[in-house]
Amino acid sequence: MGLYQRWRRLRLPGLQACGLHTVREAAVPTPPHWLVERLGLFEELWAAQVKRLASMAREEHRTIKIALSGGQKVEAVAWNTTPYQLAQQISSTLANTAVAAQVNGELYDLERPLETDSDLRFLTFDSAEGKAVFWHSSTHVLGAAAEQLLGAVLCRGPSTECGFYHDFFLGKERTIRGSELPVLERICQELAAAAQPFRRLEASRDQLRQLFKDNPFKLHLIEEKVTGPTATVYGCGMLVDLCRGPHLRHTGQIGGLKLLTNSSSLWKSSGAPETLQRVSGISFPTAKQLRAWEEWRKEAELRDHRRIGKEQELFFFHELSPGSCFFLPRGTRVYNALVSFIRAEYTRRGFSEVKTPTLFSTKLWELSGHWEHYQEDMFALQSPGSDRHTSSQSDHSASQPTDTLALKPMNCPAHCLIFAHRPRSWRELPLRLADFGALHRAEASGSLGGLTRLRCFQQDDAHIFCAPDQLEAEIRGCLDFLRAVYAVLGFSFRLALSTRPSGFLGEPCLWDQAEQVLQQALEEFGEPWDLNPGDGAFYGPKIDVHLHDALGRPHQCGTIQLDFQLPLRFDLQYKGYSTLPSALPWLPMEQAGALERPVLIHRAVLGSVERMLGVLAESHGGKWPLWLSPFQVMVIPVGAEQEDYAREAQQNLQAGGLVGDLDADPGLTLSRRVRRAQLAGYNFQFVVGQKEQSNRTVNIRTRDSRRLGERGLTEAVGRLRELQNSRVPNAEEVF
Repeated sequence: MGLYQRWRRLRLPGLQACGLHTVREAAVPTPPHWLVERLGLFEELWAAQVKRLASMAREEHRTIKIALSGGQKVEAVAWNTTPYQLAQQISSTLANTAVAAQVNGELYDLERPLETDSDLRFLTFDSAEGKAVFWHSSTHVLGAAAEQLLGAVLCRGPSTECGFYHDFFLGKERTIRGSELPVLERICQELAAAAQPFRRLEASRDQLRQLFKDNPFKLHLIEEKVTGPTATVYGCGMLVDLCRGPHLRHTGQIGGLKLLTNSSSLWKSSGAPETLQRVSGISFPTAKQLRAWEEWRKEAELRDHRRIGKEQELFFFHELSPGSCFFLPRGTRVYNALVSFIRAEYTRRGFSEVKTPTLFSTKLWELSGHWEHYQEDMFALQSPGSDRHTSSQSDHSASQPTDTLALKPMNCPAHCLIFAHRPRSWRELPLRLADFGALHRAEASGSLGGLTRLRCFQQDDAHIFCAPDQLEAEIRGCLDFLRAVYAVLGFSFRLALSTRPSGFLGEPCLWDQAEQVLQQALEEFGEPWDLNPGDGAFYGPKIDVHLHDALGRPHQCGTIQLDFQLPLRFDLQYKGYSTLPSALPWLPMEQAGALERPVLIHRAVLGSVERMLGVLAESHGGKWPLWLSPFQVMVIPVGAEQEDYAREAQQNLQAGGLVGDLDADPGLTLSRRVRRAQLAGYNFQFVVGQKEQSNRTVNIRTRDSRRLGERGLTEAVGRLRELQNSRVPNAEEVF
């Protein structure tokens, strides 16, 4: 079948509405010349690969042994038998539900022939790895639809923890219109229903350049990412894309697909940044699963922290400060309660809080290595008077301003300066420095979203400088810190060890040592954990923490990162412990030890305080636990005669460090005022009538309409203080 005929057979709906038609062919646009040319070259290369593999299968015909899960072993034929064929032998259910395979630990296409003796595992949509493959395949479907409907130049299309997105270029001025998203979705569904196979092709660098000669983004990725003689591309229908894979066997495995949002993103390379269009989506193996997800999403939308923040007057955003949040008094109360919680843990765990500047010379970031790896995500500005010679001296040793300054995006280099500002001894280690300073990161406008991604935020950021023999104990302490805090916040969590990435700094042997320490600590910790090869920071391996909220959604907030590089870059040293010669007993211990290099641990539990506040708002649905609540107690007088006593009760609550409000609205009945307080989310209502005034008591009710009866005012305030200080999640039940 010719390429143009294949294009026409798609019978894509909705194209007339977008103006992509001719008089004779109202439903099908003429394919762009570059797309037809690219597919033609792919078909030539594919035919050559099929012929080459068939020859290898004949020449290297041999039996190989395959070990399956559960200890079962089967035989297969090298360069001939595929994982999918073995799945069919096991059960038709497995063959239909498997999305990819894992061969000797490597992700593998189901239709790719096995080459040697192998350990074989099958991945389904139920696993995290299976979802990643499924959603990555779905983003290829979205890319194909964008090419065909919009003439898009594709850039990147990864899976995410909750679906997928695709970034593409439509020109300098062109954006996705809201009316185009439903049409794009219908085309995706049509492409999925066509059950087009995913075909894996190995191509040389020259062949890659030919395939993508009309796509400058792919050409850049080829030069930057393809380091070997070949790389893989995948063909699917009319789509040909540079990709490592693996993918589904065919698009028909996508039973339900929905596009969710469109926004802008930024392509950053050595040249000028380009504005891209980003479309995100979700997909499932069956339409039933998609419908269930849509019901779940309705519940999530009711819990959206932006909605809750507006209704409860916690915070707002303003166009005059994009990417930054204005916290109102109630929101600030929640914010401060979170920070106070972490500060209390700092005191108990031996951390010292410091404050560091917000603005630094870029020389600091060059020294730390962040300027090389992070420059595009930083706000830089020229120093006032940088073009004038300054000869004055000051106590701060600043004889001439630095030309370029930058707002700090993280605290670690500043903490290294604190460590280095005077000689250090082994007696001071471990030195645990904590910092709630404001951080600034130049996030693209299209990636901003409520409290989850901001340009200005604070972290419960801390850095531990320790001796090598203290490292394991400190990692255990960090893990215990995480577990203690998340238990109070009501989160389950899962850990992941992220190892050396391709662009790492330092010696491989140091990385190996660091990874071994983290792995041993995780095994001793006793919680389940996953391995993320190649996902570490450029300066060291890390433990990422994925917590799950009340709706089961994952959030990456906390982290523990080892760093052997910053101590080297900042030449951090301390005088180590040494046994003194008996002839020199008068020397101080510090003078006798040799200079040694500390190890640095980066750690955060909440991560961004703003983001954690948003996660908590959605997890609780706006019904805050007492210790965090901006609506703790509403005092309600029965009549005007009890208003003075009600105000006294309110003042007692406030004097005890509690949030106490008063509702003496004469226009509403008592029952309506109580109900209004409950709907507003007040944990407790103190109702005071003539009897309560005479007895100096309060009649207590909860937001879930439970009546706790009459208690003394002083007793009630004292009990609330106890519950607040103990940070119980269910104060209404245990009052």
